Amino acid sequence: MSDTSTVQAATSAATTATSTTGTKTILGKDEFMKMLIAQLKHQDPLNPMDGTAFTAQLAQFSSLEQLQNINTQLSSFTKQQQSLGNTQAVNLIGREVLAKGDTIVAQGKPVDLSYVLSSDAAQGLVRIYNANGELVDALAFKNQKQGMNTLTWTPPSSVAGSCTFEVSAADSAGKAVAADAMVQGEVTGVNYRDGATYLSVGGREIGFGDVVSVKKTSTN
Repeated sequence: MSDTSTVQAATSAATTATSTTGTKTILGKDEFMKMLIAQLKHQDPLNPMDGTAFTAQLAQFSSLEQLQNINTQLSSFTKQQQSLGNTQAVNLIGREVLAKGDTIVAQGKPVDLSYVLSSDAAQGLVRIYNANGELVDALAFKNQKQGMNTLTWTPPSSVAGSCTFEVSAADSAGKAVAADAMVQGEVTGVNYRDGATYLSVGGREIGFGDVVSVKKTSTN
């Protein structure tokens, strides 16, 4: 077999090893080094590899190794961050949180509907929908200030279970005022699903990243 054929065979073997390994999708540094050694071992003594080309290949190997090391470090950092986030989430159990969200639970007792207004509102309306998306109630309000506002809703006896609410508002000139629905309550548990962390609050789940404030409950 010629020198060129030997090198090609080594290249083919390295590529095959890479493609059949479940965790690799590109040529790794080990395969790259095997190819380089094969080139050195089977080069023609009377016509050795050009020094510039050899140096370029070594530089490529060095860059590949550095990139793989960086990828390993980033993966480790991501796992550490996730572990830290999980620990922080557990520490919220028993605390009262305020988070972005529009889901509430009707259980035959008053429910606080909280929302943040982007500016002062002369008037507005909070609409409540059941799990089927049907409008079941509405609360009107007037003259509310920019920032956090809360209305108390007493669910009708015919409404129970998970509901959602939306807020529409306008200023004194009739211009729409943006409103973000918020939910609040005590954290009773933490769930991990599909790489994400969720808090159990009042019978519903809230994304850990949606929490905007935390405070002690009266019993803590």
